[in-house]
Amino acid sequence: MRLRPSPLVIVATLALGVLFLKPILVTSQTTTPAPLSAYQVGKEKSGFIYLDAPLRAMQNDDFSNPGYLWVQKGQALWSTADGTNGKSCQTCHSAAETSMRGVGARYPAYDPKSGKVIDLEQRINEMRVDMMGAKPYKWESPQLLALTTFVKLQSRGMPVDVTTTGPAHAAWVAGKTFYDTPRGQLGVSCQMCHVQHAGDQLRSDTLSQGQTNGFPTYRLKWQAVGSVQRRFRGCNAKVRAQPLPFGSQQYVDLELYVASRGQGLPIETPSVRR
Repeated sequence: MRLRPSPLVIVATLALGVLFLKPILVTSQTTTPAPLSAYQVGKEKSGFIYLDAPLRAMQNDDFSNPGYLWVQKGQALWSTADGTNGKSCQTCHSAAETSMRGVGARYPAYDPKSGKVIDLEQRINEMRVDMMGAKPYKWESPQLLALTTFVKLQSRGMPVDVTTTGPAHAAWVAGKTFYDTPRGQLGVSCQMCHVQHAGDQLRSDTLSQGQTNGFPTYRLKWQAVGSVQRRFRGCNAKVRAQPLPFGSQQYVDLELYVASRGQGLPIETPSVRR
């Protein structure tokens, strides 16, 4: 004999479901599927184009996109006071939906204080130290990934718009040099895979152009959200080169150059990639 739950149990279960879904409803945005042409500017193609239909659908559905678990955490951190000054990000910047709109599309960017180009993760940590009196988050920590993803989300759909002239130009040149230079025991450069052989098969995978407009991204291989520097380190390891430390200036300069290659591509964070 099968027992049916009582109406009281059903109501309680539904109430709990609404309670746990509420943070998602607050942060999620409806993504109207765009034609593939929206993910290409000239010859530059987003990694979204190389996905199969189910993964594209997963990225476009905020309820199915696993990256939204990090968005939720980032939203909570945005309004959480930390550090000796008793401030949160929200204390100075109010609603992220307005104050952070377009910010993620402009990074990496030149930072007058340090006199060098920094990326979004470094900018977040700089603000934590200077304005909040808080310790910087460790690179690739759940907190830094979550807050970076939440901030970058506010620019979703906006075109990548990094500055490569003026004081940022030297970093752009350094990044291009890194990109074009063969390295490791295999003697392979970034451009060999992502320019010369973009669209070709590497075993069962299709080589993309290696664009970064979707980072931080949820990778099926990682089963987690990761930063673009994690991807750089993985690529270095694949060509049997020594990965550089997270936050190294060479990787930041490389971030700037790769972002400039995808100038005009839409921000997709949190994107879904293989």
